[in-house]
Amino acid sequence: MALDNKSYPEEFILLGFADRPWLEFPIFVVLLITYPMALIGNISIIVVSKLDPCLHTPMYFFLTNLSFLEICYTTSIVPQMLFNLGSSKKTISCMGCIIQLYLFSTLGATECLLLALMSFDRYVAICRPLHYTLIMNWRICILLVSILWLSGITYALVEVTLTLQLPLCGVSKLDHLFCEIPVLIKTACGEKEANELLLSVVCIFILVVPLCLILASYACIGHAIFKIKSSEGRKKAFGTCSSHLIVVFLLYGPGISMYLQPPSSISRDQPKFMALFYGVVTPTANPFIYTLRNKDVKWALGKLVRSILSSK
Repeated sequence: MALDNKSYPEEFILLGFADRPWLEFPIFVVLLITYPMALIGNISIIVVSKLDPCLHTPMYFFLTNLSFLEICYTTSIVPQMLFNLGSSKKTISCMGCIIQLYLFSTLGATECLLLALMSFDRYVAICRPLHYTLIMNWRICILLVSILWLSGITYALVEVTLTLQLPLCGVSKLDHLFCEIPVLIKTACGEKEANELLLSVVCIFILVVPLCLILASYACIGHAIFKIKSSEGRKKAFGTCSSHLIVVFLLYGPGISMYLQPPSSISRDQPKFMALFYGVVTPTANPFIYTLRNKDVKWALGKLVRSILSSK
């Protein structure tokens, strides 16, 4: 996209933790450890889900998409954070900032919507088991995921493009670890109330509505689980659903705290710590949550490791 806004500098200075330099090295080390762990964990889930025929179901198809999103999501921000924290040069080019805005916004919105779809999948599987194969057939699954990606791209195109029209009045410093919409709106000068309102309204549909659907789905699921006579069946259903709920709260909690309040009211340090949360904690925790609490994934992963070791 050609940027017509002449008030934007050639590059931005990302201040990060410049006011707390003693924090930079510990955070750099944490990112250096957790980023590869997040990549390995999510790649493992994708590989296992593809190689094991037992996992060729809609639930694991959605989980594979979630892992792919997490890989792209973290890769769009963590390398930039590592570069800034590990060097004295804390800049990003204007075009690099714009690309990061579009990528991060697309992936974040798509992930929020995907978690809602995953809860609907669990609702149908547990509350409507006889209709599951009819409702969640492969054609429908692929169509739904495609719609989610299209929705995420549309959100990013609209929200980021409108944000980039705001004048910065020569300001080249962003008090953040990477480029993010609320921080850019807060930094902008001039009239920005319309942008703040639009961001809040759009995020209601990206965050609040999906979260309400998820909670409603799990209310029905919880009611259905207590009706299951088999204790083993109850345990398996509860294990799968609780894993998903943990992931939901890890993503939606920080997202709502960042995007549903006006950017002008965001505190100075809030974006940085929220970024560390959804850039480090969530992507690293997700693979472990799904593998440690899911017997099918643990069994398939163990089977894959044993086959690799035996081939050597």
